[in-house]
Amino acid sequence: MSSQITLTAATRQNLLSLQDTAALQATTQNRLSTGKKVSSALDNPVTFFTSQSLDQRSGDLSSLLDGISNGIQTIQAANQGITSIQKLVDQAKSVANQALATQITTTGTASSAYTVPNTTQATTINLFVNGSSTAATLPTNATIDQTITALNGVVGAGSFSKDTTGTKIVMNASSDIEFATTGDQTKLGFAAGSGTPTTYGSTTAVAQSSDLVVNGVSSRAALAGQYNSLLTQIDQLATDASYNGVNLIAGKGTNNNLTINFNPKGNSSLIVQSMDETSNGLGLGAITSTSAGSSTYGQGNFLLNSDINSTLTGLTKASNQLRSDSSTFGSNLSVVQNRQDFTKNLINVLDTGSSNLTNADLNEEAANSQALSTRQSLGISALSLANTAQQGILQLLR
Repeated sequence: MSSQITLTAATRQNLLSLQDTAALQATTQNRLSTGKKVSSALDNPVTFFTSQSLDQRSGDLSSLLDGISNGIQTIQAANQGITSIQKLVDQAKSVANQALATQITTTGTASSAYTVPNTTQATTINLFVNGSSTAATLPTNATIDQTITALNGVVGAGSFSKDTTGTKIVMNASSDIEFATTGDQTKLGFAAGSGTPTTYGSTTAVAQSSDLVVNGVSSRAALAGQYNSLLTQIDQLATDASYNGVNLIAGKGTNNNLTINFNPKGNSSLIVQSMDETSNGLGLGAITSTSAGSSTYGQGNFLLNSDINSTLTGLTKASNQLRSDSSTFGSNLSVVQNRQDFTKNLINVLDTGSSNLTNADLNEEAANSQALSTRQSLGISALSLANTAQQGILQLLR
C-alpha cells in the first residue's frame, strides 16, 4: 500500500529545481566525457544525421587518397624511366658520333712494280668501295699514270698515286677498298690475298692483300655493337619502369592506361595515356650488317656515313619524343597532385563541419558544470529554508 507525502508548494518547487539541476549536470558530464554535444539521433536528429553524412563523404574521399597517391607514384616511375632512357639515347648519340668520327682508310704500297698490260682491249679492275661494287676501266696498254687516273675516277681523287720510284702504286683511300678477285689485285702489283675472305664489305670480295691495311672498319663495327646493346638496355629499362603492376611507358594500349578517380561516383577522373618508350616505340632499330638503303651484305655496321647520319636523325627524333612525352606526364602529374591537395583540404572542411555540428565546447561545459554545482548547493539551501516552517510546528509538538 503506497503512502502519499504532502509537500508544501515551496518545497515542491525547490525539489523540481534540484531535479532539473541534476539532469543538466548529467548532460554536462556526458558531454565532458564524450566530447560530443550530439552523440545520437535522440539529442538532435537533424544535426546528427547531417554530421553523419559529412563523415561518410569524408571517409569516401579518404579511401580515394590511396588511389591518388598510387597514381602519383606510377606517373613518377614512368617519368623517371623516361629520364633514364633519355640518358641512354644521349649515350647512343655519342656512340654514333664516335663512329662518324672514326675514319675508314685503306693504305699500302704495292709490293711489285706495276706492269703495263699487253692487251689489245681495255682492262677492267673490279673493286668494292665501302661494300658497293664498282669497276675501273683501263685503256689498252694503260700506263701507271693512266691506271691511277682511272682508279681515282671511281674511288676518289687522291686515293691512288705512285711511290717515289714511280713504278709502284700507292693506295691512300678514305674508304674500305676491296678487290673482287686476286687477279684484280695482282694487275696493280698488290700481293694476292690469302686466307679467309673478308666478312665486311661484300660476300664476293676476296681476302685483303697483305700489302694493304684497312683501318676503322672493325672500330665502327664494334661501335655498332655498343649501339645495339644500348637499344637492349632501353627496352629493359622501359619494361622495368612500373609501379604496383602498372607500366605507362612499355607500350601503348587501353590496358596500359592509368585511371585515377577523384570522387566516389567515378564521374570525376583522369585517364593517363600510356606511351611506348621502347626502342621500337622510339623508332630506333638495331644496326645490322645490311645498310638501310641497300640489301648488300656488309654495308651496315656503321660502315657508311649515310647510315650513321640516318641513325643520328632517328636518335634526334627519339629525344624529341621523350621530351614531349615527359612534358605530358609532367602535366598529368601536376593535375593529380592538385587534386590530391584539393581532396585533403576538402576532407578537412568536411571533418571540421561535422565537428562543429556535434562536438561540445569543453570550456563551456566545464563552466556549466561548475555553475550547476553552485546551483545545486543553493537549491539544497533553499529547500532547507522551505522546510523551516514545518520545523517550527515540530517544536510546538514537542
